[in-house]
Amino acid sequence: MTLRDLKPGQAGTVISIGEKGPLKRRIMDMGITRGIDVKVVKVAPLGDPIEVNIRGYELSIRKDEAAQIEISVG
Repeated sequence: MTLRDLKPGQAGTVISIGEKGPLKRRIMDMGITRGIDVKVVKVAPLGDPIEVNIRGYELSIRKDEAAQIEISVG
């Protein structure tokens, strides 16, 4: 399951970030790293971007970036 698959109100733990290179570095620079809990706060009306709560702050992330982040739910 990826971060893109979560609905508002759902939460999970980051397992891995799939993409390598500049996109992976950018995602990690935003604070999304392995083992961090992520909660989807809301999704924009047209579905992009997704607003998540991570490390105590709100972060908007695009769906294509969210699809690269594997999540464990439960």
